Amino acid sequence: QVQVVESGGALVQAGGSLRLSCTASGTIPGIHAMSWYRQAPGKQRELVAGINSVGSTNYQASAKGRFTISRDNAKNTMYLQMNSLKPEDTAVYYCNVDVCDTSSCGSFMDYWGKGTLVTVSS
Repeated sequence: QVQVVESGGALVQAGGSLRLSCTASGTIPGIHAMSWYRQAPGKQRELVAGINSVGSTNYQASAKGRFTISRDNAKNTMYLQMNSLKPEDTAVYYCNVDVCDTSSCGSFMDYWGKGTLVTVSS
């Protein structure tokens, strides 16, 4: 079994910064990719940023230049540094982890955390 836990969400003023963390634990032969998603009230869940096993990253357009995703493979942990936060960044942020079936990662399975709430006040 794999557990995914996010942390770091908080109430912050517009223009402020937050650092989110996501840690996967349990039986983990390897991790293919890790991603941050968010879901604002009344909206669909959307991809914010992702990072693969070799460190290649991708970002949603609104996150580019403000957010930085990183990961520590030894700790099965991913981070999202969020700067210049805006009220429209308010959402529950979810971590998604693609856990490999074996160390060679022929296939992988998706795991989700329960989310951490980020609230940006104007």
